[in-house]
Amino acid sequence: MNLEEYFARTGYKGSTEKQDLETLTDIFQHHIRAVPFENLSIHCGEKITLELEHVYNKIVRRKRGGWCMENNQLLGWVLKSLGYDTNFLGAYVFNPQQNAYATLMTHLVVKVVIDGKAYIVDGGFGVSYQMWQPMELVSGKDQPQAPGVFRFTEKNGVWYLEKMRRKQYIPNQSFCNSDLLEKKECRKVYMFSLEPRTVEDFRFQCTYLQSSPDSLFTKKSICTLQTSEGFRALIGWTLTETTYNYKENMDLVEFVTLEDEEVEKTLKEKFNITLERKLVPINVKGSYTI
Repeated sequence: MNLEEYFARTGYKGSTEKQDLETLTDIFQHHIRAVPFENLSIHCGEKITLELEHVYNKIVRRKRGGWCMENNQLLGWVLKSLGYDTNFLGAYVFNPQQNAYATLMTHLVVKVVIDGKAYIVDGGFGVSYQMWQPMELVSGKDQPQAPGVFRFTEKNGVWYLEKMRRKQYIPNQSFCNSDLLEKKECRKVYMFSLEPRTVEDFRFQCTYLQSSPDSLFTKKSICTLQTSEGFRALIGWTLTETTYNYKENMDLVEFVTLEDEEVEKTLKEKFNITLERKLVPINVKGSYTI
């Protein structure tokens, strides 16, 4: 494992001399625009493991993506190797269908401290809830980014992340009532504490999420990637391409349904992913919104 190979994967050609916010942001943005958030291994007969070397080989050498425990673990390793003050935190994801936070800590994020200020770096959430810049860990402050306005609030030592989005324009009217579309303009994303975590704290969750019939990730095949203008997502057979702020306070959301034979070609052309095994797409209606 080496940093030069990782940076070749993400296309980052900037300096690594300074451990400052500007460098962190640049490295982070290259990661989210090169490495998809995806769970395709579950749906093509591969096992997801959390050993760092396995994650490195998958994402850097095989040019795949991964979910939060893979993406953010790799990012954490990169940042720590560069000299950043980092540690992992664990979050509980909000389920809009149940209007409640999960009871299982399934989301791994990275905390980075620069000049005494703490930031959350999360390269593993995907779709419109993927932050594009490290977020300052401060309560009650609106933090506008290209995807929308993010905000942390803190109550009794528990931190909550929410996001306010723009209005959406959907040219393909048949998708206006899609269960993939988030209807609320303000959406809770996840909650977390500042208790340091290790990858070991996520071993059970990693197994559960890829094997339980109740897991979102066994019900949907997901691949999403941030672009310079928005993001694209392939969920089951539904390809979505979103352009942020294409008109004032409005995002453009374009849907298309793929045929089976178009899925692998689309993964290659839109996400730069070539799978080694046959993918079986799936999209059971549920709590995943874009």
